[in-house]
Amino acid sequence: MLLPDWKIRKEILIEPFSEESLQPAGYDLRVGREAFVSGKLIDVEKEGKVVIPPREYALILTLERVKLPDDVMGDMKIRSSLAREGILGSFAWVDPGWDGNLTLMLYNASNEPVELKYGERFVQIVFIRLEDPPRNPYSGNYQGSTRLVFSKRKKL
Repeated sequence: MLLPDWKIRKEILIEPFSEESLQPAGYDLRVGREAFVSGKLIDVEKEGKVVIPPREYALILTLERVKLPDDVMGDMKIRSSLAREGILGSFAWVDPGWDGNLTLMLYNASNEPVELKYGERFVQIVFIRLEDPPRNPYSGNYQGSTRLVFSKRKKL
């Protein structure tokens, strides 16, 4: 079952919370203070924006910290306005028990640079209640993230 707006407000910790970001069945996450583009770490809060060049990817930190109860998971999709500009996103499930800011990968498939402003809504997350809580809620490598986090996958 997807959580409606009033249950999101009541049951999901999102900080800082924005009423403008609350949707009927989801919440629009905003561009946070850090990004990684073209091999460079960007202070988006200081610069006010991040530009994703054509045919390049970026890692974007969400402004919001999201804390999920043990019986709720999240599913994310790129906002349709950005998809219409050629932005694609690759997002994992947000597991029950997750707590932290999210590092998300965007790819600019267009021939034009795409600018994202600090605090701009860019991804919608919907919250899905599980039939029962899992035996092992998330407690992995990325738990508690507050900064942009690169892959922690072991290299061969």
